[in-house]
Amino acid sequence: MSNYHIPVMLNECLEGLNINPGGTFVDVTFGGGGHSRAILEKLDTGRLIAFDQDDDAQANALDDPKFTLINHNFRYLKRFLRHENALPVDGILADLGISSHQIDEPERGFAHRFNAALDMRMNRKAGPSAADVVMTYAEEELQRVFRWYGELYNAKSIASTIGAARAKGPIRTTGELKSVLHRFAPRGKENQFYSQVFQALRIEVNGELEVLREFLEQSLDVLRVGGRLVVMSYHSLEDRLVKNFMQTGDFEADDTRDLFGNRIRPFEPIGKAIKASAEEIERNPRARSARLRIAEKK
Repeated sequence: MSNYHIPVMLNECLEGLNINPGGTFVDVTFGGGGHSRAILEKLDTGRLIAFDQDDDAQANALDDPKFTLINHNFRYLKRFLRHENALPVDGILADLGISSHQIDEPERGFAHRFNAALDMRMNRKAGPSAADVVMTYAEEELQRVFRWYGELYNAKSIASTIGAARAKGPIRTTGELKSVLHRFAPRGKENQFYSQVFQALRIEVNGELEVLREFLEQSLDVLRVGGRLVVMSYHSLEDRLVKNFMQTGDFEADDTRDLFGNRIRPFEPIGKAIKASAEEIERNPRARSARLRIAEKK
């Protein structure tokens, strides 16, 4: 598991879940099972339901009668919890983004440091790949992807450059895409630029923000009153959705108020966003961008 994915802010996640030994908990991003193992250690008569759509994660399934692993996207949270007769639940953990394993496997196409097929699908059995997006999207759509999901100010130029390049030949590998866009990479900040490009494509390919919205909305339906929602995000687009939803129950942070002007919100945020310690970041650089938010259902 340690080679697959090191669990980020493990103790903070466990504290946030406020685990009772007989409760029902959900880990919607199982991955290498690091968080799930720690949750299981705190359960006696309770149970843990985990989700992961990546077939690679199945090899890490835990041999414990209290544990169930569901090989599906967590956008189907409510459906499968109902199927497992696991409603309502006491706590939900979501460690968003991609696992170290996915980044370190060249053939997955998530990392720009490898020259590999431009794939980026978390579920390799479904949907278009990143290469399909690059090769088939209209330039206006590519501009949208790079501006909104990569937060790149020169998204229009990037999109038009890709359009011109693909007219001459296919762009099917990470190396080919980097070669097409190399003139846009600021000197000394090449890695940051390519990370933004790859993040944008990955979010589009996997519909990550739409999935996150669906998951957050369903969390209200499946959590019991007093249940905890613990979400760890790795970029501002995710974190903004999580923050707004936890604070107001709305993704745009629009307040709903009663006749007396009191704010109506389904969650009570627990503290502010938590960041990893310097010691943890030194051990696990992936933790550097992590933001952990905790809320309790009212």
